[in-house]
Amino acid sequence: MEMEWLKSGITPLKELIAFLQKKSQTNNIHKKQLIKELRNNLNVFRNGFLNNASFDTIVELLSNDAFQEAVKNNFSFKKLRSGKILPEHIQDERNKKYEGWDAERLTDKIDEKVVELRNIRKMNAGTFKGVKNNISLMMSNLFFRMKLLADFILSGQD
Repeated sequence: MEMEWLKSGITPLKELIAFLQKKSQTNNIHKKQLIKELRNNLNVFRNGFLNNASFDTIVELLSNDAFQEAVKNNFSFKKLRSGKILPEHIQDERNKKYEGWDAERLTDKIDEKVVELRNIRKMNAGTFKGVKNNISLMMSNLFFRMKLLADFILSGQD
């Protein structure tokens, strides 16, 4: 599997997942669901890397239900983390292009990529084998967006 890009993110990922578990203890149901979904998706990447899972399996296990439910219910994504992504929030060089974005825009981009990856699989009989898209790049971009969102939420802590 071509997930070498995840090697550098494994150690901080454990800490982010633990943080998200604590952060999900809230009375706001949409915020709780979104944070748990982010935590679970990061865990899917982490465990997929550790167990050499295929991209097909990882995409099948990723969820975007909480995001879509939050949108349906007009959830204010500022409740995840208000403000804009600043240079000090960005831990990974590749995420510099997201400077100035807010939690809603970044979450929407994550959702868009999950949907796109699922659609590519569906168009190709449920697999990424033989597709012309650069799935490894798309997966790494998705992972690093999720990690950025978690880093951004973490940076809002006192």
